[in-house]
Formats: sequence, C-alpha cells, structure tokens
Amino acid sequence: MSHTLLSSPLQGFTDFRFRNALNKYFGGIDTFYAPYIRLNGKLEIKPAYERDLLPKNNTVAELIPQIMTNDADEFLLVAKYVKQMGYKELNWNLGCPYPMVTNRCLGSGLISDAARIDEILKKVHAESDILVSMKMRMGYDSPEEILDVLPLLEKYPIKNIAIHARIGKQLYKGGVDLDGFQCCLANTKHKIYYNGDITSVAKFNEMTERFPTIDHWMIGRGLLADPFLPSMIKNNTTDYPENRLEIFSKFHDILYHDYEQALSGQSHVLIKMQSFWEYFSSSFSNPHKVLKKIKKAKNITAYEDAVGEILSRK
Repeated sequence: MSHTLLSSPLQGFTDFRFRNALNKYFGGIDTFYAPYIRLNGKLEIKPAYERDLLPKNNTVAELIPQIMTNDADEFLLVAKYVKQMGYKELNWNLGCPYPMVTNRCLGSGLISDAARIDEILKKVHAESDILVSMKMRMGYDSPEEILDVLPLLEKYPIKNIAIHARIGKQLYKGGVDLDGFQCCLANTKHKIYYNGDITSVAKFNEMTERFPTIDHWMIGRGLLADPFLPSMIKNNTTDYPENRLEIFSKFHDILYHDYEQALSGQSHVLIKMQSFWEYFSSSFSNPHKVLKKIKKAKNITAYEDAVGEILSRK
C-alpha cells in the first residue's frame, strides 16, 4: 500500500515560509494544511491569513486551508473566501486542545456538542459546495464524545476525517489512545486519516502494522522535530543523508532570512527562531545542550553564533 503523508497545521509554526522551505529542502509531504483561520465573531479576514493562503506565496503541490469556528455564517464566509482564491476544500478544526480555545466551545471543546456540529454542517452543505474535511480529537473530556458525532457525520459528504488519537484535556501529554482510534474506525464509513505521535520511521511502521487500512498519515510535532522524517518514511530508511547538516543549515538559513524580512524588530525574530529550536533540538545528539545554547542567546548576534557552533558539528 502506498502512503500519503500530510503536514498537520501548527499555529505559529507551519506558515507558508516554513512550508515552502521544508518542501524545498526535505520533501516527503504530499499535502500541507494551513494553520486555522479564526474570525472571533468578526466577519472579516485578517491580512495575515490572506498572506498565508495566497497561491503566489505557496510553492507546495497541495495546500488545504483550515477554519476554526462554531458558527455556520463564519464557516460560509471563509468557504466563499477560500474558493475565490482557488481552493476547493476547507478543513474544519475540531482538534485544538488549548483551554483558551476549548473554553469558548471551539476546537476539541466543540466535540461534546454533537447537535451544534450537525446544525453547522447542515447549513454549510445547504448553502455552499465547498468540500468539507475535518480534523478532530476523540473528544475533550473522554474518547466517547467522538462516538456521538461520527453517526451524524454519515449524513454529509465529508471528504475525510483526520483523528488525533488523544482527547483535548491531555494536550500533548500521555500516550495516544490506539484502542480508541480503532473504535472510531469501527463506527464510521468515512475516510479516516491518522494523526498523533508519528515521531520516527519505527513508530510509523508500528502504526501501519496496527492500522493496515489507513493510507493517509498526518505528522505534526514530529515534522518540526525532524524535517527529514517524511522523506525517510517514504524511502523506508532510518539512515540520514551524508550531507544532513548541510541540508538542515540551508533550511534554517532560508527560514531565518524569511522571518527577518517579515517580522518587525530583532527581538521578534529571536523569539520566533528560539521557538523553532524547541523542536529542532530534539533531533540533535544532545538536545538539552543544544536548546540551552540557543536559549542563552539574548540578541541576534549571539543567536547566530550559537547556531553556527551547533551546525558546525553534530
């Protein structure tokens, strides 16, 4: 079976600059999902969302926009907007686990309200021909919550449902619930994608053995931690290329340059790049030491020196 690899959207990280750089230097991802559009009750699209989705800003083969909402009118507005930009599909985020989102009955906090999900989908499908896909957790408080939602989704032509095999209140703590995910498979006829803790080729192979009917796999934090992972999965190898450090250096430099151009002030650039290194560091031989060196940098010059030292040896 051939496997399709998807880049999970991560707010603050996987914008068009990251996507383009990753695609150029590493490859392996077939489809990218853009971080969610959130309107907060105001029926207008922020310029930052537009910049991220503009086709001229994206060099990846396939990009799918995403919305986070609990309101059908917001959904319809964004659906119309992305269609005007040439997109045919809109992904609905019912997966975000953070309290500032879930406390507003958004993201995974909406999964327990099956009637509201039904109401939104009914109106969206009645008034728009946008293809709807979904990204979900298995619930917020319990994995049984999704089992109340899956039957009602059978009424709609949902393109696919990517399920992160955790509940919202876990955030990213604890292990994935593979038995719960298996239960989801048994309770829907929709196309299901797997998401959660794909952090190595070995882990990916374990998952494919456990779920032989799944052929679409979404990678989130594992992709940030090791950008080589998708291509290694595709090639079924655990061996990094001999010029691993050279490739990563080029990737880092273009990412760094793009954020220098986009962000106002060196302190913002420093914070942005340090946040990336919280993930990048984990694929180095001494993650704690690497991250400590990056975090110690209090200005751009010190940051550049730290990166230069780290990338001069592995």
